[in-house]
Amino acid sequence: MNGRFSGPRHSGVPPDTEKGVSMVKSLFGRVLPLFVLAAVLSLAVAACGGGGGGSQGGGEDVTVASDIAYPPFESEKDGEPVGFDIDLLDEIGKRAGFTPEYQNVTFDGIINGLRNNQYDMAISAMTITPERAERIDFSDPYFNADQSLLVPSDSDIGSVDEIGDATVGVQIGTTGEIKANEFKDRGDITGEVRTFDTIEDAFAALNNGQIDAIINDLPVSQDEVNGSDGALEIVQVIPTGEQYGIAFPKDSDLRQDVNEALQEIKDDGTYEEIYKKWIGRAPKEIPE
Repeated sequence: MNGRFSGPRHSGVPPDTEKGVSMVKSLFGRVLPLFVLAAVLSLAVAACGGGGGGSQGGGEDVTVASDIAYPPFESEKDGEPVGFDIDLLDEIGKRAGFTPEYQNVTFDGIINGLRNNQYDMAISAMTITPERAERIDFSDPYFNADQSLLVPSDSDIGSVDEIGDATVGVQIGTTGEIKANEFKDRGDITGEVRTFDTIEDAFAALNNGQIDAIINDLPVSQDEVNGSDGALEIVQVIPTGEQYGIAFPKDSDLRQDVNEALQEIKDDGTYEEIYKKWIGRAPKEIPE
């Protein structure tokens, strides 16, 4: 029958069916909140497992700046970053609940990139200095290092005092550059202090006879000596008492989690394993 129904408003189903629907609605109204509550709790538990400490790994991606041309700390193999710093930060990420996403950048651009929030952190054999700490924050120290004087094995240079007017290569923005300029100001170096964008460029220049010596971090220069078939040698260790740190933009929320994971790694023997793998011996002491 076409027309309007003028009786009491209802659901459009027979009375018995209406009663059944009403019971279902009532039951649904009671059960649905329980399902919602269970789903919320499940999501909360999953979030806690992915972002907190422990050894779960995964979690959020964080952008990490690194000058991936500084073996044995960072270099490229088969298109992937490898090295001491890479293994260390990957392990920190597993424990702190984040995944590092590495960005290969020149060393002297790292600090400005952090200050402009282009990167969440940086690991690149960066020495903790008061000047840098005014602009960025650092983790607790993760590596003890000194500088060194590297020359060809047939060089007449046997120490900084014997450099004279020779040309000394350094990587721009590094403590090696700072130390070389100190020697120049003191008169130990009367020749040119030539800067290079990467330490690999400096090593190439030394091997090609374009420069006479390099002042650079000891572990990195030692790695170059080990692969030189006797062509290069370190003639002087220059004690500086440097310590490397992981760098962050000021007031980063990541710093505390990284420090906690780093301390675990130092305490449980993992740090020593990574050190032996990349440096070739046990550390004399764990950085504090």
